[in-house]
Amino acid sequence: MLRDPGDLVTGGDTVALSAIAEDHPEAKRILASARQILRNLGKADAGRISLADVTDTAKIFAQTKLNGDGIVPPGSAGDEDTALAITQILDCVGGEVDRSGEKGVSTANADAFFAAATAFDAWWKKAEADRDAVLPLGSDTPAAAALLAEVRAKVEDWFARSRLAGFDARAVGPLNRDEAEYSAIAPMLLSSTGAEVASFPLARVVPDGALSLVHGLNPAWADRIHAMRARVIEPLIGARDSLTPADWAAVLAKLDPFAKWSAAKAGAAVEKLGIQRVRELLAGGARERIRALIAEDMALEPEANGIALVEKLVRYQRDLYRLLCNFVSFTDFYSSERASIFQAGTLFLDQRSCELCVRVADAEAHASIATLSKTFLVYCECTRKSDGKKMTIAAAVTGGDSDNLTTGRNGIFYDRQGADWDARVVKIVEHPISIRQSFWLPYKRIGKLIGAQIERFASARDKELHDKAAANIESAAKTVETTGAPVEGSAKAPSPPQAFDVAKFAGIFAAIGLAIGAVGSALAAVTTGFLQLAWWKMPLAILGVMLLVSGPSMVIAWLKLRQRSLGPILDANGWAVNTRAKINLPFGASLTSLAALPKNAERSLRDPFAEDKTPQVAWVAVIALVALVALVWYGGWAESWFDSVRTAVSSRP
Repeated sequence: MLRDPGDLVTGGDTVALSAIAEDHPEAKRILASARQILRNLGKADAGRISLADVTDTAKIFAQTKLNGDGIVPPGSAGDEDTALAITQILDCVGGEVDRSGEKGVSTANADAFFAAATAFDAWWKKAEADRDAVLPLGSDTPAAAALLAEVRAKVEDWFARSRLAGFDARAVGPLNRDEAEYSAIAPMLLSSTGAEVASFPLARVVPDGALSLVHGLNPAWADRIHAMRARVIEPLIGARDSLTPADWAAVLAKLDPFAKWSAAKAGAAVEKLGIQRVRELLAGGARERIRALIAEDMALEPEANGIALVEKLVRYQRDLYRLLCNFVSFTDFYSSERASIFQAGTLFLDQRSCELCVRVADAEAHASIATLSKTFLVYCECTRKSDGKKMTIAAAVTGGDSDNLTTGRNGIFYDRQGADWDARVVKIVEHPISIRQSFWLPYKRIGKLIGAQIERFASARDKELHDKAAANIESAAKTVETTGAPVEGSAKAPSPPQAFDVAKFAGIFAAIGLAIGAVGSALAAVTTGFLQLAWWKMPLAILGVMLLVSGPSMVIAWLKLRQRSLGPILDANGWAVNTRAKINLPFGASLTSLAALPKNAERSLRDPFAEDKTPQVAWVAVIALVALVALVWYGGWAESWFDSVRTAVSSRP
């Protein structure tokens, strides 16, 4: 569609009309649509079209009556009658939103309306075929039936009470409500239409009597009974001052055909227009005019669809090259010009900032695949204070150490829009971070192991002493309870001294001596061998020992760091990455920045709360220790001591 495909590399959210190729049929269509859009927007002389121009379809079609979407608003009609018909269709059955942003009528809306209008007309024709029976009051019949339905339950309640009073005169009092009920509402601020009054009987109940339509009516119902008398009873059965059960049955029988006809109502959606207007629409050709208008609008569909093609072309120019740079070559990720589209932001945690952060839906599921990346990952649950929104991210830690990275640590996450989130570590996938960290790792592990053993030993001793003290106290308490003998000086009565076992203690001392001798022999051999080395070999020996301890850890770390890859991190998020996308040591170091002092800043080593120390005493102690070591060494005393130790060890059976 473009004269020069290189425009895709240039990017931008505007396309020059001169850049669109004219030797391709679809390109010609796109060019024509672009020019039509600019004309509709009042920019006919513009030489470029932007994404904002194309996406504002409401503005594009604001000045056009027809736009090819098959939806016609009232303003699209060429005459007032058709516009009124469309308005009434929208009012009865609803419509759809047109490309111009207005509500209009589609073919489905028009068909639904005229189907309802036809059914409504047929329903009325059934009434008109037997008008005297179905509409005994003519056009007033629906209103009369509604009024009757409103008071029917109350009237029938009164007749039921009257018949019950005729059955047993004792029921008259309770059926007319007790005096106490009147006393209960007497203090209230009453209204003749209030609910507390409307719940009382329609009139005073008399045995097998007729309901007065003039006097003695419940104030809450009096107006409606008078209206029923004038608009229903008198037109149907003649003037009445009272209503007998037979009269009531006659009234109901007169309106029963209307009730059955009403129950079979059809086309209720158009009822609000009235049968006269419905018949005008059916007979006046409104259906044909609206269908023709919709067909005329649909004829412009190809031209209108060209707008979508123009938008597609503009979006391709703006985004296609960047899409390729993020999904194919990862150029944005490996360059420092801008962040890749999958990088969610920057995590600040434990004196470092992590740039490789991706959003994840499920930390556990993501970690099961992302661990193959051989990258140290921290999963953080992020919460935005402004609206409480939450999300989970996975951040790659490629610098520093992991000593203080534990679940529960807090940090701050800034997303691509610059919004800040409170971040909390919820999961860690451990892998080597750097070779430097791996060098010190064995020593840290040994230190932790020794500390754990000391803590375990101290805890065991503390528990042993606690249990022994508790046992002594319990034993002493039982002794006092059974014998009544006082316990002085301790929680437990002193036991008779045991005889000294010389053989036992001799064995213990022999074992201790043997252990000390073995350790001393080993230390003596190592020290002697080390001291016999030339001075320039001593640093090499120390370095060799350190490499022996740290070497395996560093080799493993070096191998894993060479295997670090972005692929599994993205695969765990649903991507299909066909390359390993390596993260080597230099590039990994660029993804995590460590905290550093600002330029021209200095760190103050003066502690205002440091303990008071006398430097002279420390220096004197150091000098004295160095002098003592030199005297022992050059005087030959150290060598004599080591010889005596070796002799003692070798002479032991």
